[in-house]
Amino acid sequence: MAKAKARKGNGQEADFSLLPDLLGYHLRRAQSAVFQDFAAGMNGADVTPGQFGVLALIEANSGLSQTRLAEILGIDRSTLVAVIDKLERQGLVERAVRPDDRRSHALKLSRQGQSRFEALARLVKKHEARIARRLSGRERQTLIELLQRIG
Repeated sequence: MAKAKARKGNGQEADFSLLPDLLGYHLRRAQSAVFQDFAAGMNGADVTPGQFGVLALIEANSGLSQTRLAEILGIDRSTLVAVIDKLERQGLVERAVRPDDRRSHALKLSRQGQSRFEALARLVKKHEARIARRLSGRERQTLIELLQRIG
């Protein structure tokens, strides 16, 4: 494949070496663009894509344990605890002792969390439409399927 070149800010060409042929390079560039649009589209809401994902999973699976949520997300439980702590401090998530296992916490959205999630979900849907605007419905579905095969 021919080497890709681009102009730097000062007008000099930049040789991208083998980067244009690397899947990881394009995934990272796409992720960066998606995260930037997400942040811009949240209207100042203090939420990351990861935090929104946690809220979405708790909303859809009220009573889920922290351990199970960490498994679903494929992250370390201690990493999740920090996220849940932050969401709890913001009044969005509540922890309750599980009657069947006192060592475990059942997670649910608070009333404020439910309301905030609904507002954020509307913003996220607009964000999704923006980032997929150059794709047909079929291309969008194909991209999701391909990314699932990698992930």
